[in-house]
Amino acid sequence: MEQKILQHLSDYLVKEDNQDIFTCTVESKNIIHVMSTLKYNKDLLFKQLTDICAVDYMQYGQAEWTTTDATSTGYSRGVKSQSHGRIKFSNDIEDERMTNRFCIVYHLLSISNNFRIRIKTHIKSDIPSIPSITSIWDAADWYEREAYDLFGISFDGHPDLRRILTDYGFIGHPFRKDFPLIGNTQVRYDPESKKIIYEPVDIEPRVLVPKVIREK
Repeated sequence: MEQKILQHLSDYLVKEDNQDIFTCTVESKNIIHVMSTLKYNKDLLFKQLTDICAVDYMQYGQAEWTTTDATSTGYSRGVKSQSHGRIKFSNDIEDERMTNRFCIVYHLLSISNNFRIRIKTHIKSDIPSIPSITSIWDAADWYEREAYDLFGISFDGHPDLRRILTDYGFIGHPFRKDFPLIGNTQVRYDPESKKIIYEPVDIEPRVLVPKVIREK
């Protein structure tokens, strides 16, 4: 089956070394052609879209907090209490992790061939956008809305691209690595105005590292 896939899409796919599932990468500009071929080609017939997810490779391979100190209460502060809870990373730095910061991952199933494939495509972080595949699989609708909501990735051609998990007044995209751990706003009910209000978050930002206690 792998040979059939590469035979039909050899000009578009690059095979990755992956042991759990057959995985290929494709340029985002070719995603519609590749997905259409995978679904409708009579030798392939990947009729089922099982999942779409996104990955943020910002700070990939870097420890978010590293510390050897412990407090008397059994926890260590991984970051300074004045920080926002995440290591800041400049978007101006020319780094491969920023050039290909976001990755969209598709999982497809060919029931007739009993075969699964993973398709990955990297997109730039300055204006993260990629063509929508809702015209090929209706199931892509909510998956793409989820990636838009949590990562801020736009899917061009999506019929109704809006948030699906966070609230209407939510600021930012919570699965991005530079999103503050404490968030940007908090919600509460105001008894005086008798309505739900949004206000700046007043939680003290911190990261806790459990202390390991070993018997002597």
